[in-house]
Amino acid sequence: MSTAQLQYQSQSVAKPYFIAAIGLFVGQVLFGLIMGLQYVWGDFLFPEIPFNVARMVHTNLLIVWLLFGFMGAAYYLVPEEAERELHSPKLALALFWIFLTAGVLTIIGYLAVPYATLAKITGNDILPTMGREFLEQPTITKIGIVIVALGFLYNIGLTVLSGRKTVINVVLLTGLVGLAVMFLFSFYNPENLVLDKYFWWWVVHLWVEGVWELILGAILAFVLIKTTGVDREVIDKWLYVIIAAALITGIIGTGHHYYWIGTPSYWQWLGGIFSALEPIPFFMMTIFAFNMVFKRRKQHPNKATVLWAMGTGVMAFLGAGVWGFMHTLAPVNYYTHGTQITAAHGHMAFYGAYAMIVLTIISYAMPKLRGIGTAMNDRAQIVEMWSFWLMTVAMVFITLFLTAAGVLQVWLQRYQPNPMP
Repeated sequence: MSTAQLQYQSQSVAKPYFIAAIGLFVGQVLFGLIMGLQYVWGDFLFPEIPFNVARMVHTNLLIVWLLFGFMGAAYYLVPEEAERELHSPKLALALFWIFLTAGVLTIIGYLAVPYATLAKITGNDILPTMGREFLEQPTITKIGIVIVALGFLYNIGLTVLSGRKTVINVVLLTGLVGLAVMFLFSFYNPENLVLDKYFWWWVVHLWVEGVWELILGAILAFVLIKTTGVDREVIDKWLYVIIAAALITGIIGTGHHYYWIGTPSYWQWLGGIFSALEPIPFFMMTIFAFNMVFKRRKQHPNKATVLWAMGTGVMAFLGAGVWGFMHTLAPVNYYTHGTQITAAHGHMAFYGAYAMIVLTIISYAMPKLRGIGTAMNDRAQIVEMWSFWLMTVAMVFITLFLTAAGVLQVWLQRYQPNPMP
């Protein structure tokens, strides 16, 4: 591996994380296609891959490839921000293989045996944690994730603490610590369904509408500093405001998941008000990205990265902001909850906020990790920008079609006098 273009040699450990992220991303798209075909042809690949298994693999691959992307991003940007080598590159590589092996074996388990059998052979009866959406992983896999997270935070934390402290590093580390802490609630599996759902959202919501936004903001700020040449002080001020808005609205906005699960009625007010404000940090992120690009002091040769960075702001605002707001107020959510409108919001929000920021840092870092320089050649960048537009336009149409299906679903199943089952 050539590292001639890297500022710090230990940044090279990010490369396998990025490669794994892209490979798992391809797998996620493949299982998404399988589910789409199963909607059209109900017996497609049945009984080999039932729809519920395909969906479980699809969503789990999404989570895992984004985590690989976040870890790779941290290993790449933290040494530059801290102005020192990574504390332990060997530990980073060891954790990579542990995480990848655990992830692949878990996916094979989903596909090879019935879920109940998987729960039995992995000892779920000793510490029951399985059977909940997005947290279907066997308990032993969850324990492995915790071990990997602890090693990762130890490595990144010591690098940050013994080096230069920047706003980007502190925000990123805070987000990563929050990610690990919130995941611990996946081990809490009470028999009471209200309690179960209440704390389940502490993992799911406080990840994607809480601490993950800190990671998103830190990565975006790092890339914009490198590609625009705008003063760090200006970007730091933007980052402070965006993160404050994201945490205030996101944490209390968890209440929009508590409307119909048996919690006190005040959550309809708290959840409604603060979740209605959640588009604000995403809108600010869009203004932030465009403002920094328009004020840039240099023309960075990696035009594809700049396109990904600007696209992240726009698509995150549309997916997480606009589509989230469309069905977040209780009177609307009463009809739309659990319909394809939720799926429409989820697809565009995850793509815009998190898939695109991981692809942004990969686009920026990989030329240097491959020893090519600051950017790929013009032909490669044109291909990459075509991929940006094809994926983004495709996701827009997926969202629009799912939204239309959701509106029809609300009318047929929720609103008309004699609703369909």
